[in-house]
Amino acid sequence: MRRRTAKKNIILPDPKFKDVEVTKFVNNLMVDGKKNIAFNIFYDSIAIVSEKTSEDGLEVWKKAVDNITPGVEVKSRRVGGATFQIPTPVRDSRKKSLAVKWLIKYAQGRNEKTMSEKLAGEIIAASKEEGGAFKKKE
Repeated sequence: MRRRTAKKNIILPDPKFKDVEVTKFVNNLMVDGKKNIAFNIFYDSIAIVSEKTSEDGLEVWKKAVDNITPGVEVKSRRVGGATFQIPTPVRDSRKKSLAVKWLIKYAQGRNEKTMSEKLAGEIIAASKEEGGAFKKKE
């Protein structure tokens, strides 16, 4: 057990939408400390989403993240020599973190040309409750 609880890092909101959740998403999207490139990928994909769906891209993104946010996860529990998968509720901070990681992972596996297009496609699919990230939640 820990002596003290860990301090929460203060995350500043992003420059365009002034939203902390966007910054957390971009921090997960970032590779090798290239935050500016990650922001450009995210903003381009939001523009593509709003162009394809004719809705606000940020709202579609938020809906997609909500759709793939898990409610419960299974943990292995050993009882008398047998291992059982026990469903347990997920903490709120972990819910968002899992949803963001799944969205990025399944976007990277798509077949579009650029990462912006891949991410936009996965966001649109997740907002319609389809795609790899939504299947992972199920």
